[in-house]
Amino acid sequence: MHIEKEEDCEGSEKMEKTGIQGSFFGRTSEGIPVEEYTLTNCNGMLAKFITLGGAIRELHTADTNGIPADVVLGFDSAAEYDSPDNPYFGAIVGRYANRIARGKFSIDAENYTLAKNEPPNSLHGGFRGFKDVVWKAIAQYSPEGPAITFNHESHDGEEGYPGNLSVAVTYTLTNDDEVKIEYLAITDKPTVVNLTNHSYFNL
Repeated sequence: MHIEKEEDCEGSEKMEKTGIQGSFFGRTSEGIPVEEYTLTNCNGMLAKFITLGGAIRELHTADTNGIPADVVLGFDSAAEYDSPDNPYFGAIVGRYANRIARGKFSIDAENYTLAKNEPPNSLHGGFRGFKDVVWKAIAQYSPEGPAITFNHESHDGEEGYPGNLSVAVTYTLTNDDEVKIEYLAITDKPTVVNLTNHSYFNL
C-alpha cells in the first residue's frame, strides 16, 4: 500500500519525501500474517511499525551532523518478535504495564486473580499480553503528519482481567520530527488499565 501526500508539506522535494507504505513482514507461529507500515514525514524522518504487538520496529532520525540512524532496538523477523525471548522491543504493553504484586487486586470489594507470568507477580499483562497479539491497523494522514492507529479488543476475563476492553493506540510521525503516541481505552466494567510503549532507545 502507498498513499500519496497531498497537503501540509511545502515544496516539491518535501512532497516526495512524505508517505505511508504497507508491506508483508511475516507470520506468527500460528500462521497469522504480520504487516509492516513505514511512515515518512516532510523532513524525511522515517518510522516503521508492525502489527504484531503494535510495535515500533525502526526509527530513523538525523543526528547533529545531519546523518540519519535507527535509534530504537528491534528485530528483523516476525519469528523473533513472536518468540518468548522478545524483551518487549517497541511493543504496546497492556493490559497493565509493570508488575501487579502477587497477581491480585480488588475493585468494589470483588477480588481478581491474574495470570502469574513472573511468579509470584503478574507482569505486563500476563502470559499473552498486548505485545503478543496482532493488532488491526489503519493508516491515515493527520494535520500533524502521517499516522497509524492500532486497534485491539481484549475480552472479559483475559489473563484474569475484568471487563471487555477496546484499545486504540495512534502513532503520529509529526512534521516537527516527533513521535506522538495517543492511547484510548474503553471498557464495559470497572477494571484496571495501564498502557505504555516499550521501546529501547539507542542514542
